[in-house]
Amino acid sequence: MITIRSMEINDIDVVINIEHQGYSFPWSRSLFEQAIHSNKYAAVIEYKNKICGYAVLSYVVGEAELLNICVDPKERGQGLAQTLLKHLMDEAKKAENHEMFLEVRPSNDAAIHIYQKHGFNEIGRRKDYYPTKGGREDALLMAAVL
Repeated sequence: MITIRSMEINDIDVVINIEHQGYSFPWSRSLFEQAIHSNKYAAVIEYKNKICGYAVLSYVVGEAELLNICVDPKERGQGLAQTLLKHLMDEAKKAENHEMFLEVRPSNDAAIHIYQKHGFNEIGRRKDYYPTKGGREDALLMAAVL
């Protein structure tokens, strides 16, 4: 059974572990703590009675921005990212947002495919946005109408 709920402070150790497995340049603990204590929407997805992923959304004047989303690499391929993304889009719409924006690495084909499947289209590019081991990588800007 899959459950999606608000992220809590006692979830952060698990979230940080997944973040470090999923990203070469992970968010800090304090960024997750700030997300929980701010007006952002921070959620975790549980599968088989354990946290398998998380996401953080920001809302600004009718627009939602997906700041971070990650599924444990050991749990990928089961539709958890798609389930979480659909939930985030529904929550953003309930909070009276009309569009959702995100940035994604052009090298992240799996994420781009999921975003496109859920109605996101490329609207621009940020040059040298993401750090890499060898320098910098652009970010694709994507948006979807909710």
